[in-house]
Amino acid sequence: MTQANSMTSYTADLTTLQAQKLHDLLARQGFVFYDKPHTLFAAKKAKLSISAYQKGPKVLIQGKGTAEFVEFHLEPEILGVARLGYEEVHQPHMFEPHFGIDESGKGDYLGPLVVAGVFTDATITKHLMAKGVMDSKRITSSAKIRQLAQIIRETKGIAYYILTLPPLRYNELYDQFGNLNRLLAWGHVAVLEKLIPQVPTCPRSLSDQFAKEFVLKKALTGKGLRIEVEQRTKAESDIAVAAASILARERFVEWMEKTSAACGVTLPFGASPAVKKAAESIIKIHGAESLGKVAKLHFKTTKELQNPLDFS
Repeated sequence: MTQANSMTSYTADLTTLQAQKLHDLLARQGFVFYDKPHTLFAAKKAKLSISAYQKGPKVLIQGKGTAEFVEFHLEPEILGVARLGYEEVHQPHMFEPHFGIDESGKGDYLGPLVVAGVFTDATITKHLMAKGVMDSKRITSSAKIRQLAQIIRETKGIAYYILTLPPLRYNELYDQFGNLNRLLAWGHVAVLEKLIPQVPTCPRSLSDQFAKEFVLKKALTGKGLRIEVEQRTKAESDIAVAAASILARERFVEWMEKTSAACGVTLPFGASPAVKKAAESIIKIHGAESLGKVAKLHFKTTKELQNPLDFS
C-alpha cells in the first residue's frame, strides 16, 4: 500500500465558488448532508466524511477513500490542479531537514502557553503525511490530537521538545518582556536551544509569522545560537510545524484537564463569557491571589471580571 493510498485525512483551501462546486459534486454523488458547527456544509458517504469550513473556506476530507476522492474528484473537478503525490514538487522545502515550531494557548485567557518544536526530514514528513498529521487548529477532537501526538512521538528519527509555561511563569515573563512577541521569541529560542543539540546538522527552523525578524534574531544572538530562522504566514501547512502544533495542543489540553480537576472548576478554552465566569469561580472558591495561577493576567478579561482586582 502506498502512502497516498493509506491517507485518511486531507485538507485544502477553497474559494467560495469552489466550495459551491464541491457541494454540488457531493450531492450528485449521493453524499448525505448533515449539520456541523462552523461549516458551510458537511457530508458523509460510507466511511468518507467531507467538511467545508466557513473560515477560509477550507475543506477537510477524512476516512477510508480519502486519497481516491482527492485524486479523482477534488483535484481535477474542483481545484483544477494535481497536488496529491506531487508535494515534493510544489513544496520542496517541506521535505528538507528543518525544525518546525508552533505554540498553543496564546489566545486563551486560562491555561499555559506551550511552545513545541519538531524535527523532520523527507522520510519523517512522508510518514506523518500518510498518518494524517495536519495543523491542530483543524482538529476538533482531543482524542484525535492525542492519537496523532502519539504517532509523532513514536516516529523513527524524529526529535522534539515541548516547553510549558504555566500561568505563574508566563505572567512573570510577560512582566519582564512587556510584550507578547518578545515573550514568544524567547519561547521559540528556548525550544531551539533544546532541539539543536539533538540534531546539530539541522540548517533552519520554520514558524508562523508572529514578530519582526530582528526580534527573533536578537533572541537567538542572546543565546549564542546560529541557525537560519524563517517565519511565514500559514506556516502550519508545513508538516513539521503542524506536528509541533499537535504536540503543543496535546500538552495544553492535558494541563487544562488536570487543573480543572484539581481546582474544581472547568477551565474553558478561548476568551468567551464562559471563560470569564470560570475565572470568577476561581476567585470565589480559592481567593483573588489564585487567579494568576490559572490565567494570563495581561488579557483584558482580567479587568472585566465582576470583582475588579488590581493585578498591576
